[in-house]
Parts: sequence; structure tokens; C-alpha cells
Amino acid sequence: MTRFDHQRLDVYNVAIQFVATAHGLVKRMPRGNGHLVDQLLRSATSVPLNIAEGAGEFSKPEKARFYRMARRSATECAAILDVLEVLRLAEGTDLASGREQLDRVVAMLTPMTRLDERAESGRGGLVRERPEAEAGAEAEAEQQSDSEADPDAGAY
Repeated sequence: MTRFDHQRLDVYNVAIQFVATAHGLVKRMPRGNGHLVDQLLRSATSVPLNIAEGAGEFSKPEKARFYRMARRSATECAAILDVLEVLRLAEGTDLASGREQLDRVVAMLTPMTRLDERAESGRGGLVRERPEAEAGAEAEAEQQSDSEADPDAGAY
């Protein structure tokens, strides 16, 4: 049987297990909570779908983008489990099992979201934005060195 790349990923398989856990949770929920049922099922399904899309992508920045979306959906699911618990719509082992699966998914996805941090320059360094304070200090130093080179610079 041919397997797709995403089916070989442990994170994908744990995410699929969570989809089954989420479906079990909603089957036991009392009527009148359709908004929570819908939100949990959509976000739970989104996790493995985004993992699969990322695994099928060739571009590292695009892979990382899909893995970030999967991670956000997994944390959304965790928040929904918190809501279910506080509203006493789910309890005990159902919640514990779901949280454990989501914990594993988020832990595995976190390093996968950093695939695009390598510089495209081939140096292998990290691409990062300079903090505003650092950028401001550099601009000030550059302006000062320019004015030292041209004593009339900035004089009106």
C-alpha cells in the first residue's frame, strides 16, 4: 500500500487520534452545545489537514506556514477542552486523553514551524527581524558617522 509523506509523520498520526478523541467527546455532550461541537470538530480536523498540506509542500517557508496553522488549531482545541471542562460538558479521562494528545502534537509541531528560519543566503544563519531599539541605535550610529564624514551634513 502506498503511503503519503504525511502518513509517515508521528505528529500526523497523533493528530488523527485526537480527531477520534474529539468525536468521542462530542458524542457524549448534551444537546444545545452545537456551537462548541462545531468549533471543536472544525479545529480538530484542521490540525491533520494542515500537517498533510505542509508535508506535501516543497518550499520550507510554506511547509513552516502550514505547520504553524496546524499548531494554532491544536492550541485552539486545547482551549475548547478548557471551555468544555469549565462548563462541565466533559470530564476526566476524555479531557486528559485529549490534552495529552494535543500536548504531543504541539510539542512536535513547534520545531517544525521553524523550518523557514534558515537564511536563504546559504550561510545557514537565522533570519530574524531586528528589534526596534537595535535598529534605531544602528541608524543613529550610521547618521553620526555620516555627519563626521561631512561636517556640513545636517546644518541648515
